[in-house]
Amino acid sequence: MKHGKKLSRPARVLTGAALLAAVAATGTVAANAADSAGTAVPASAPAAASGAAHGNLTQSTHLTIDAAVEGAQAALDAAEKDGQRVTVAVVDRNGNTIVTLRGDGAGPQSYASAEKKAYTAVAWNAPTSELAKRLQSAPNLKDIPGTLFLAGGAPVTAKGAPVAGIGVAGAPSGDLDEKYAQAGVAALGR
Repeated sequence: MKHGKKLSRPARVLTGAALLAAVAATGTVAANAADSAGTAVPASAPAAASGAAHGNLTQSTHLTIDAAVEGAQAALDAAEKDGQRVTVAVVDRNGNTIVTLRGDGAGPQSYASAEKKAYTAVAWNAPTSELAKRLQSAPNLKDIPGTLFLAGGAPVTAKGAPVAGIGVAGAPSGDLDEKYAQAGVAALGR
């Protein structure tokens, strides 16, 4: 087939059927999907249903982008109300940045620091001020890549499990940074 040439509908159906047959023949397993109510959607291949029956699937809870922006904005608003110039970062459960808001006049170092504080808070499901105290008994914790054991990070939880972290950096003290991170968490009602 030449590049750019489109297949007819019947040719696409046959190609798709051949692909499905090849996948079924090689024993590839697909995961079941779930609808918005959490009800399992029937699998088209028996292997998928078999995988689900054996507990090979898991579910996790994540913040929406709207919630992440809401939490970040609440933290930034709290800092601005106090006349502080900060950066706020929100990361997901895996430490991936969802949103970062750099306030007017925030220092250049605050961007990376806010992300690292958010990651540290979600990774250990604890405020970074508490984690900083642990360095006295375990100083090697600071060597873990991507972490920053300074006050200013707070976890966001759902049903007791961490789902995100909010990190703030740029205020003159970690206590203020953490106060603003907690304002972000509070805005999410968690």
